[in-house]
Amino acid sequence: MPATVWFAPWKPGPAAHLADGGDVDGGVLVSVTEFTPHRPWTAVCVSAAGLALRRTWQDVDGAVGLWLWVAPDLPRPRSGSVSVWRDEKDLTGFVTRPDHLRIMRAYRRRGVTRSATWRTERFAPDAAQEAARALLTGRTPWPRPDGARRPRR
Repeated sequence: MPATVWFAPWKPGPAAHLADGGDVDGGVLVSVTEFTPHRPWTAVCVSAAGLALRRTWQDVDGAVGLWLWVAPDLPRPRSGSVSVWRDEKDLTGFVTRPDHLRIMRAYRRRGVTRSATWRTERFAPDAAQEAARALLTGRTPWPRPDGARRPRR
């Protein structure tokens, strides 16, 4: 049975005008991250850290917007984010921020993190959220970390 995935409300960033049909060359970049803790109680701390980052979202250059998500009905509850960026440079800028690095270092050995990104020419919030939900519930396979294609069945 697929997990239930709950999304927090959309949190716009400084580039939120792109989500309103703004004109941008090359579209936007959508990033989905997932953290699965080794022990269930770690999930609470990771979720609190995500909420702290969300509070500063309006100050993150190149951020179009963000949803935090949680799948609470599993033995090891998962959580993460779906973030939308102007481009890969802006996503890289966020990933290398000291507050983000501090969280990643604190929890990297306490669970498994995976992510996927894709470009879209026109940002449609409902379509992006549904694509993320399909990934998170297993209806769409996660890309392999090495970039290799999955064998056909």
